[in-house]
Amino acid sequence: MLHKPSPSYSILLKVEIENRIGMFAKIATAISKEGGDLGSVDIVGSEKGKIIREITINARDEAHEKILVRAIKAISGVKVLRVMDRTFSVHEGGKIEIHNKITVRDRNDLSKVYTPGVARVCMDIHQNRDHAYRYTIKGNAVAIITDGSAVLGLGNIGPEAAMPVMEGKAMIFKEFAGIDAFPIALATQDTEEIIATVRNIAIPFGGINLEDISAPRCFEVETRLREELNIPVIHDDQHGTAVVVLAALINVARLYKKDIKKFRVVISGAGAAGAANALMLSAYGVKDIIVCDRTGAIYRKRKAGMNIYKSRLAARTNPRMIKGSISDALVGADVFIGLSGPNVITPDDVRRMSKHPVVFALANPEPEISPEDALPLVRVLATGRSDYPNQINNMLSFPGIFRGLLNVRARGVNEQVKFAAATAIAHTIAENELHEDYIIPSIFDRSVVHSVAQAVAAVAKKTGLARH
Repeated sequence: MLHKPSPSYSILLKVEIENRIGMFAKIATAISKEGGDLGSVDIVGSEKGKIIREITINARDEAHEKILVRAIKAISGVKVLRVMDRTFSVHEGGKIEIHNKITVRDRNDLSKVYTPGVARVCMDIHQNRDHAYRYTIKGNAVAIITDGSAVLGLGNIGPEAAMPVMEGKAMIFKEFAGIDAFPIALATQDTEEIIATVRNIAIPFGGINLEDISAPRCFEVETRLREELNIPVIHDDQHGTAVVVLAALINVARLYKKDIKKFRVVISGAGAAGAANALMLSAYGVKDIIVCDRTGAIYRKRKAGMNIYKSRLAARTNPRMIKGSISDALVGADVFIGLSGPNVITPDDVRRMSKHPVVFALANPEPEISPEDALPLVRVLATGRSDYPNQINNMLSFPGIFRGLLNVRARGVNEQVKFAAATAIAHTIAENELHEDYIIPSIFDRSVVHSVAQAVAAVAKKTGLARH
């Protein structure tokens, strides 16, 4: 599938052009002919007979970037002086930094923020441990923890290579929820070492966001840390995604005027996200869920390719004991949720679904079925991508969830909190605004974080999680 040009593959060219009529038109034509998307054009200099311009172009991928540059270099009278990848440029030197909230101008300021005045605050916290929320960064701080073992769609690329993603996550926390988030990449993929490390560094943080840790280790890490720490621990790849999927299905049910609990759902993928989605939908009351992995439908007493976590899934799902491939599981299904990889289902599989099929093809960047193939066959399509309607993005959930939990100094997180978050996301869209292409709000809708935070804080208080 040929992708559209994207800002994620954006290049800035500095070119020297002979000052003759029609020269820039030749450049624009070359870019268009090669399928590039011409952006801003600025004149940054001139000299006798020549103009220097900076040209921004969006490409499809790195190979396409090179094709576009070659096409411009081939134009007589044009000299390419510099090519800059704009995505790499924004990462130069890292994307986040720390700022002081208080200016230290003189000895008086220093004596309050540091010695000797700080000793009084230290002793106050010593006598009242919960005062750390009031007098330190703890009340507004989240640790983003990864071991680099399951980064985006890139796999086990290691902790150093995971850092740009963690920094991006920290930016989202700050930009959308005002939370100070710290990226922490661990030089171990041993389950016990991860648990011990996080337990030992948890003091400064009001919450822990586990990120890009591979299954099945992520299940053990999250479960144990929730038991051992008295702050919320959320593996966002599991629960952040599941909250947004639930929100989208709540709105599909509103659109269809149908009980969500009566949907027949098939999930592709039994990893972190697939398992979490199945278990959350089951806890919410959806009764007919089939999870499929590479072996096919997961069912009770299946022998091939099973582990303890898939056995737990089998106990909670597939009440009709459907066996066989994902194609078999999709017969008569209302909803397909893809959390696996590209080209898992075909148009014929969609035709086997119910009368008004719903397809969430969420693998990114290559979904389980091409949106172009699915669109003529489905009533509602959602993807994990921003270039189609209904983007399912966990960015809609985690800033608001953590904001609400931090606001009440929560001791943990529970299913009711996640249900409240999903409902708040869904009802950001009014009944009369719902449409097949609008079942989930935009990730840039600033009202989402506020709504989710309020709902989460209220439920945390009601269910006894709140300290404050």
